[in-house]
Amino acid sequence: MTADTRADIGVQQLPFCAVVLAGGRAARLDGVDKASIEIGGRTLLAWSLDAVVDAAEVVVVGEPVPTDRAVTFTRESPRYGGPVAALLTGVDALLRTTPAVAVIAVDMPHLTPLTLRRLRQAAVGHDGSALVDHDGRRQLAMVLTTDAIARVRPDHEAQHDLALHRFLTGLDLVGVPTAGSEHRDVDTWRDLRDLRT
Repeated sequence: MTADTRADIGVQQLPFCAVVLAGGRAARLDGVDKASIEIGGRTLLAWSLDAVVDAAEVVVVGEPVPTDRAVTFTRESPRYGGPVAALLTGVDALLRTTPAVAVIAVDMPHLTPLTLRRLRQAAVGHDGSALVDHDGRRQLAMVLTTDAIARVRPDHEAQHDLALHRFLTGLDLVGVPTAGSEHRDVDTWRDLRDLRT
């Protein structure tokens, strides 16, 4: 076993917690609860929880619903504060402190534990990593170090409606190319139809 292989294994086993963002307005889906939308007979939240199965702890920022896995539900205050407010609310609800936090949107059903392992591997030695689509656009599937989150964290009032790209500006994030359809999400009814077919 080479040193690089040993390092990869160590990275994969590095403890992390996860925050699933599930509380947006879903305006282009007429305000439906994305977490409860079903694809392949399972809810988007169920697919998301599968993706972060390796996490030591999971917080879902959204409405409480029954789950097969023990998770903590919370909501940003005031509601609908945007992804940065939701991300930080989720981090604050974690009971454990780990070197890294995975942050994923609930509407990406093709994320898998392997996706998260690749993100965790890429984040080592950096502030984090983010999945990028075939056009190089950063997706809301990322791993951020706990130290980096603390370093760029704005005060409470400034969190709300803060664009995610502004929050991440200045962080050393590694882009991780998507494998297949990992990057696909459900923003519109057409997206949902396409994913179901």
